[in-house]
Amino acid sequence: MNNSQKDEQDDLQQYLEEKAKQEQEKKEEQEPEPLSAYDACVLKESAKIHELIAEAQKRPKDD
Repeated sequence: MNNSQKDEQDDLQQYLEEKAKQEQEKKEEQEPEPLSAYDACVLKESAKIHELIAEAQKRPKDD
């Protein structure tokens, strides 16, 4: 690999790192939208269902 290829590769690597950093900062700036009452209720009920399923799977089966 000659120097120009090495420089080009370094430049590309630096560019990609900078782009990734900008994307991360952009994500951090965006505030998550508050959940609607419906979405909050669905998530809460879903968690309850998963908990009940987990409990049921722990119990021995009655044969």
